[in-house]
Amino acid sequence: MAEATLPTEIQLDIVTPDRLAAHDAVTWVTFPGKDGYLGVLPGHAPLLTELGAGELEYTSGNAKHSLAVDGGFAEVLPDRVIVLVQTAERAEDIDVERAEKAKERAEDQLKRFSDPEVDLQHAQEALRRAIARLETAKKYHA
Repeated sequence: MAEATLPTEIQLDIVTPDRLAAHDAVTWVTFPGKDGYLGVLPGHAPLLTELGAGELEYTSGNAKHSLAVDGGFAEVLPDRVIVLVQTAERAEDIDVERAEKAKERAEDQLKRFSDPEVDLQHAQEALRRAIARLETAKKYHA
C-alpha cells in the first residue's frame, strides 16, 4: 500500500473588495484569527474562521511576506487558503507616519470615552487597525 504524502506548498489567495492582494504558492501562512493567531502548513485540516486586525505572514520560495489585514474570513483546505479581508496592505507600502497619526487620533478619542459624540467601538477598531499596520511596517522598515 502506497503511503500518502502531504503537499509541500499550498495556494494562498488574499482578496479584498477591490483587488487580489496575493496569489502565491506558499510553504506556510499565519494570520490573525478573531481569538488569536493561526498557523497553516500544507495538508492542514479544513477550517473556516473569522479574522481580526493583525499581521498576515507567509513564505513563498525563499521570500517572507507580511501584510496588515483587517476584518474578514479565512477558509483553509489541505491545498489552499483563501483569505477574504476588508483591507490588506503590504508592509513595504505602509505609510508609518500616517499610521502613527491614526493611532494618535484613536487614542485621543478613547480618552474622551464619556463624550457622547465618541463612538467607542469605532475608536477601538481604529486603534487595533493602526497598531496592526505599525507592527507589520516595523518588520519591513527595521
